[in-house]
Amino acid sequence: MKVLVSDNLGEVGIQIFQKEEGIEVDVKTGLAPEELKKIIGEYDALAIRSATKVTADLLSAAKKLKVVGRAGIGLDNVDIPAATKRGIAVMNTPGGNVVTTAEHAIAMMMALTRNIPQGTSSLKAGRWEKKKLQGREIYNKILGVIGYGNIGAIVADRARGLRMNVIVYDPNVTAEKIEKAGFEYVSLEELYKRADYITVHVPKMKSTIGLLNKEAFQQMKDGVMVINCARGGIVDEADLYEAIKSGKVAGAALDVFETEPPGQSPLFELDNVIGTPHLGASTQEAQTNVAVDVAEQIIAYLKHDTVINAVNVPSVTGELLKKLGPYLTLADRIGCLQAQLIQGPVKEVIVEYIGDFQGLDLSPVTTALLNGLLSMMVMDEVNAVNAPSIAKDMGIKVTETTSGESVDFTNLIKVKIVTTEMDNTVEGTIFGKNDPRIVRINKFRLEIIPKGYLALIHNMDRPGAIGSIGTTLGLNNLNIARMQVGQEEEGERNVIILRTDTPIPDDVVKQLMDLPMVKTVIPLNL
Repeated sequence: MKVLVSDNLGEVGIQIFQKEEGIEVDVKTGLAPEELKKIIGEYDALAIRSATKVTADLLSAAKKLKVVGRAGIGLDNVDIPAATKRGIAVMNTPGGNVVTTAEHAIAMMMALTRNIPQGTSSLKAGRWEKKKLQGREIYNKILGVIGYGNIGAIVADRARGLRMNVIVYDPNVTAEKIEKAGFEYVSLEELYKRADYITVHVPKMKSTIGLLNKEAFQQMKDGVMVINCARGGIVDEADLYEAIKSGKVAGAALDVFETEPPGQSPLFELDNVIGTPHLGASTQEAQTNVAVDVAEQIIAYLKHDTVINAVNVPSVTGELLKKLGPYLTLADRIGCLQAQLIQGPVKEVIVEYIGDFQGLDLSPVTTALLNGLLSMMVMDEVNAVNAPSIAKDMGIKVTETTSGESVDFTNLIKVKIVTTEMDNTVEGTIFGKNDPRIVRINKFRLEIIPKGYLALIHNMDRPGAIGSIGTTLGLNNLNIARMQVGQEEEGERNVIILRTDTPIPDDVVKQLMDLPMVKTVIPLNL
């Protein structure tokens, strides 16, 4: 398998690829987009930083690509929806530089507060401006942290060590979690109103672009200081300029900008604005960490299907994969079976996990179910990455529930498919430790090993019915390798599942259908 490294990556990461058996790595940095597009079709994996733009156009040529790994956190340069539709996993390395970035935010706050860059510049110019560059203490000041992710949490912790009073806003984190960590959870409006310093630690997305804008600055207390070491564009630079000029904002420390490099920004004309050229993750330790992480994550995915830190597919570590393995197989086979039993466009997939699943994260199992279902229904290649996205695009509602102890089995997966024409339910379980079984189709109890060439036959529960089926297959030289009979609850029909060594030809299916006690015959390929 081939890996392309298209941006500058720490040498230790390159060495990990080079030493891994079965992995071939090429390092080609600084390629123009058209040059990268010409060669990307050769590679199974792409390792990037922030320079390479992974666009939909580039991905259209990436016929073999399975994974894009970003050495760092930000994925602004990757078209994630386009990658997802093509079944390409997109991973980042959020743990490698979180401490470094958090420390930089604290350093920027301190430097801004005590005028350190201005003092250095003044001294080097031969001036002694002690009174002009008077700062203030951060002790007992209120720091408002917007975004309590990995970096925001570390910033909050470090600020507490500096004896600051920390308030936090994050719409995606519960107040209980923040308060348990010892911080005060507040609304965004209250944070604007109370904070002496505001530091931003949220990803750049539609909802956060221009988050700190004219309206936000108007809500802040006079003399607030703003720190942005997250992503350029979260702070509206034109509105920030006006807020500083008016005196509403006392100063700003920026490591990131709307356009990078920013060129001659009006903000640089202001003495109370300090900046660094996107150095938040730029330490020797961080570069080593993210290079190691991205290399190990890409190798784990290519060689073992282990998903770590993917943003478009649930993470499944090797340990979890081992525990989920039998359920993944069972769910995939249930999905495949359902696709061959149903009629009409699918409206809804209802998955119920019944019994003791030992607290496992079952989202990959649901994805495996969708994979098995959709791979029989659509022309595009379906895999664990793009199956949920394809289902969403098709307008399929997916519902997951869990319930208590199963009556008949230790655990049971029950899947109901609702189409425009019918409902169909299939239940499955694991026998022993690893053997998947289908144990119910609608009202029929049975036991099916879900693999091979099968036929599902509904027939009348009368003498001679099964014999006539066997005779017909025998006359056509078709061997029955296995047969299971399930009886309808409170009914007069049977369901027969036959496994044959070869597929049943269409003309033989017709012969079976012509038998007087046979109602339906559905050939299956599992």
